[in-house]
Amino acid sequence: MPEQVLDLVVRYRKGQTYGVHALLAALEVEPPSVPYELHLARSVEELTDVVRAGVAAGRRVLTVWSFYSPDFPPAAAELAQVCAAVPEGPDGGVVHVAGGVHATAEPLVTLRSGWDVVAVGEGERTFVTLVEAVATGAEHRGLAGTAHLDRADDPAGRLVKGPAAQRRPLDHYPAFPHTRNLTSPIEITRGCVYACKFCQTPFMFSARFRHRSVGSVRESVRVMRGRALRDVRFVTPTSLSYGSDGEEPDLGAVEELLAACREEIGPGGRVFFGSFPSELRPEHVSVEALRMLKKHVHNRDVIVGAQSGSDDVLALSGRGHGAAVVEDAVRLCVQEGFRPNVDVIFGMPGEGGPQALETVALMDRLTALGARIHAHTFMPLPGTPWRNEPPGRLDAPTRRALATLTTRGGVYGSWEKQEGIAAEMAGARSADAGHRQGRPRRLREGG
Repeated sequence: MPEQVLDLVVRYRKGQTYGVHALLAALEVEPPSVPYELHLARSVEELTDVVRAGVAAGRRVLTVWSFYSPDFPPAAAELAQVCAAVPEGPDGGVVHVAGGVHATAEPLVTLRSGWDVVAVGEGERTFVTLVEAVATGAEHRGLAGTAHLDRADDPAGRLVKGPAAQRRPLDHYPAFPHTRNLTSPIEITRGCVYACKFCQTPFMFSARFRHRSVGSVRESVRVMRGRALRDVRFVTPTSLSYGSDGEEPDLGAVEELLAACREEIGPGGRVFFGSFPSELRPEHVSVEALRMLKKHVHNRDVIVGAQSGSDDVLALSGRGHGAAVVEDAVRLCVQEGFRPNVDVIFGMPGEGGPQALETVALMDRLTALGARIHAHTFMPLPGTPWRNEPPGRLDAPTRRALATLTTRGGVYGSWEKQEGIAAEMAGARSADAGHRQGRPRRLREGG
């Protein structure tokens, strides 16, 4: 009898690969007892073909999906397309799993859209146990960190959650697979103490920082250099918080990290810090911090999170700083030879005409100093305290101001597209109002 092999099929979408790479890195450390073949499907047609072939060959198949809240509707449409083409469900050898921030925040809605199981919370250990269960034909429902539907008493399905997801120190798994040709920016910090009301990060992981050690980061940079990769980037909710347990930066820890990365990547490599896909909090920006960065990093563009020019809106959002500190941070960045790109969100709860004008006025002052503005529209994201707030809308004066600054090269971003996405999300929220799972809470370790 031929050996059983699992087809592990990942819906591999541009812009959503970091989390997938982290899962595959976990599988590299704790592989299943049954062999598996990994398929990175870059289109729904490719995914469908692989699933169909696996079913025809009598193999077990696990499809893996990870998406952010704005990408949930198209992902659900793709899943429906796959299920229509290959209708066999879990008993027929195919299991569809979804994970990420949206699945964590909206497990019931996600499951009722067609997925067989969702991963809730931190995913690495959950993924390892789920792959093992599906690969061996064991029961995959009820595992720690998962949720599924029980349709015994309710045709629509009743949500059933397993125990809380198991967490490991960040060092337990590498940031990306070291044995595959897949690379991501290195996640150096997970969780966030600030818990801004518009952000999903602290409500998915925890309202505290957990850091990857310098030694673990070095190991990943060494792998990158071995692959002839030159650029080192990082994933973190707030760059200058590396090594810190609270709100005060630990510049010594940051410098140790950057010096190690610079040494490990070698003379032909480059280190980027405080730029995409991370940012600097404005109250962390100081002459000391910027001069330390200049010694070690190659980027001269940095991202500064402002979010609003209104102190009232910033206070409502739980942001933890006022508007004046943003202007001070931009002035210091320019003074020390950096070009700040400042994130601003329009349409947040509490923002009326006067507050929007305060933000526009701040944008004028910042661009005059030499900053660029990255403009966004507020989206009520599931899993956040503001998930039930109205979607952001830009009033006419704000639109005119953005248009003027855009023509001058002072503003960039997808605020118009985000305005439409926010409206769609609010409409979907209203349609699913009967299935809401209560108010979000700040997650703690083990919670």
